[in-house]
Amino acid sequence: MLRNYIKIAWRNIINNKAYTAINILGLAAGMAVALMIALWVSNEYSYDKFLPNADRVYQVRRNFNSNGETLTFNTTSLKLADVLKTLPEVEYVASTDWGGTHGLMVGDKKLSIDGVQAGSDFLKMFEYNFLQGSRSSALNDPYSIVLTKATAIALFGTENVINKVVKVDNNYNLKVTGVIQDVPLNSTLQFKYVIPFSLMEQQPYMKGAHDSFGNNAYELFAKLKPGVTYAQLAPKIKNIEKGEDNINAENSDVIMQPMADWHLYSDYKNGVAGGGFIDYVRTFSIVGVLVLLIACINFINLTTARSEKRAREVGVRKAIGSQRQHLIFQFLTESTLITLISFICSILFVQIALAPFNALTGTTIAIPFNNITFWLLAIGCVLITALIAGSRPAFYLSSFNPVKVLKGTIQVGRSASYSRKVLVVMQFSCSIALIISTVVIYRQIQYAKNRPAGYDINRLMASNANEDLGKHFQAFKTELLQSGAIESISTASSAVTDINMHNNLDQWPGKMAGETVEMGVVAIANDYFKTANMKMLAGRDFSNAGSDSLNIIFNEAAVKRLRLKGDPISQIITYAGRPVKIIGVVKNALMLSPFAEADPTMFIYNNDPHQNMIYRLSAKVNPHTAIDKIGQIFSKYSPAYPYTYRFVDDDYNSKFGQEVLVGKLSGIFAGLAIFISCLGLFGLAAYIAEQRTKEIGVRKVLGATVSQLWFLLSKDFVLLVLISCVIASPLAFYFLQGWLQKYDYRVKVGPGVFVISAVVAIAITLLTISFQAIKAAMANPVKSLRSE
Repeated sequence: MLRNYIKIAWRNIINNKAYTAINILGLAAGMAVALMIALWVSNEYSYDKFLPNADRVYQVRRNFNSNGETLTFNTTSLKLADVLKTLPEVEYVASTDWGGTHGLMVGDKKLSIDGVQAGSDFLKMFEYNFLQGSRSSALNDPYSIVLTKATAIALFGTENVINKVVKVDNNYNLKVTGVIQDVPLNSTLQFKYVIPFSLMEQQPYMKGAHDSFGNNAYELFAKLKPGVTYAQLAPKIKNIEKGEDNINAENSDVIMQPMADWHLYSDYKNGVAGGGFIDYVRTFSIVGVLVLLIACINFINLTTARSEKRAREVGVRKAIGSQRQHLIFQFLTESTLITLISFICSILFVQIALAPFNALTGTTIAIPFNNITFWLLAIGCVLITALIAGSRPAFYLSSFNPVKVLKGTIQVGRSASYSRKVLVVMQFSCSIALIISTVVIYRQIQYAKNRPAGYDINRLMASNANEDLGKHFQAFKTELLQSGAIESISTASSAVTDINMHNNLDQWPGKMAGETVEMGVVAIANDYFKTANMKMLAGRDFSNAGSDSLNIIFNEAAVKRLRLKGDPISQIITYAGRPVKIIGVVKNALMLSPFAEADPTMFIYNNDPHQNMIYRLSAKVNPHTAIDKIGQIFSKYSPAYPYTYRFVDDDYNSKFGQEVLVGKLSGIFAGLAIFISCLGLFGLAAYIAEQRTKEIGVRKVLGATVSQLWFLLSKDFVLLVLISCVIASPLAFYFLQGWLQKYDYRVKVGPGVFVISAVVAIAITLLTISFQAIKAAMANPVKSLRSE
């Protein structure tokens, strides 16, 4: 019986090639979108789950009470690390400093890459696969280093590298004590090597770092003992910093975030991880389901629209004894076969699209052909899709009365027209909502991009400085300026597009009892504001005078945050236990998020070279020529390091990365949704034109023009799309308003967005159905009326 059902289903598919092709293409496109999104979502959920015992690993964070507002920080103190190590529930604690780029050198091979300085328990806690060396002792010696496989090959080749020496920052000779597998892309923590934290603790500036909870400059990770839950530990650590004579510690609650949440739940609100990238993952999961439903609606509409041609088949089958359940099974077999063919096509579509999709999302997603779970889920989804797509046609067609059908008294097409219209409206409501979302996301990105940054990113470049360069920085700076390659140069503790350090102020004029302020702090050298082209609003810039070590410069946001009355110049505040004087106020600059208000920031003077070097290329020299000159001079003063650089405009544009990704994905999925919807319209328009052939012939004989007939056949579809616009607009507005609320600096959603989206949808609809409408209107009426 099943074999017979499959034969009949195949025969129907072959005999209706055009409609079958539309059904298969629509379903395949919908299934491809759903599959692509499912693979992407699975990849996002896989972050940090590749490590053994990852469920016991946590990052230590602080909830800081800033005058009633709870701010969450991922930096803590070394004293807190010492205290956590004494708790019986904790197995390992590792202090880390993600200090950025360091220079690694072996012979004439030089690398400038990112790594981490970590405590000795780091690799015991994070159980990366060791290829060479011992996990238990790899970081015990301060003068050791653990490399990833790729770094080891880049420095030494493929031979065994244990006990070989790597020169770091042209200063420390570190012995290789381990090689681990490369850190996968679906890891929140990314590094190319690990240096013991104990090496950093030998530096003079680290003296006293373990003495206070207030020195919050390090990231801590903890691993709980087997059988211990965070719920058991949380009450013990919450107030662990209380009691120290430090307002920062007194206002801090210690919390931990499990490793499984690091990637998706990065946004904290009122001290609780309530969102982050998970919001987009959920949104696109819903989009994937909706696009698949749109494709299923196509199948339903086209099948029920053509039900009149299948009605006599149903009547004959029932007349010779077929039961309704047999007919239902027959039609479901047909839909399953079409869905299976569509799934095979969708696999092909996804395989073709994976390379550009991975380039867009920065992932390495692949179809897991060898994974049995994937195939079981795929088969389940095929069956569910076949049931959704084929159930209504199956139950609808099998319900026909054989007597009425064979007498020709049943008008099946008209009886199903209302439900078809409802389904078309549902389709286009989803598609138009996606179009509106894409337009608003694009406008939000452009709105923020057009916002004044507060500094000039044109021709502004950045490089990592180092100790060798620092020893000869003035000579290096002078030669660079004399070369004509640059206009200005300076260094700072943070990149222009970032603030690495936030600290509390002790006292300021007008401070209220118990009030706390956490403020960004950037140490800068001479010519910083000149190089970045930040505008001084009041007072003066730093100079070479030694007295500037006790002077500070605020930005506008800091003056506002401290409620400084009158002229802030020469007012005294207390910072790090010493009084300092405000000598200038600089215009706000967007050093953190371009979607938020400028961060209150204090600039302190330190003319010693910092790790972050910024310089502005000369407008009179070709950029390629200037970069070559800079590289030659850099190599002269810092031969142990490769010259690496980046354009600040790239750093600034990377701040829009998440929004740009979401916007591009929304645009792609909106385009595919409207394409699938229009496939269904194309099929319906062809069917309706075929159904009304004689009516069109009569109208033409009576003098109807092509344009009048085109309007007659198009108006119903345009009306359905207009209804869809009316339904989609308020729904899209509601959800987009919620999405925009997370941005302090946001675009207003006006009526223009909805008008543009409606016009686009109607234009696409008219283009889709016009071919069939005009074709029918221009047909020779003699042929259509010949049988009359």
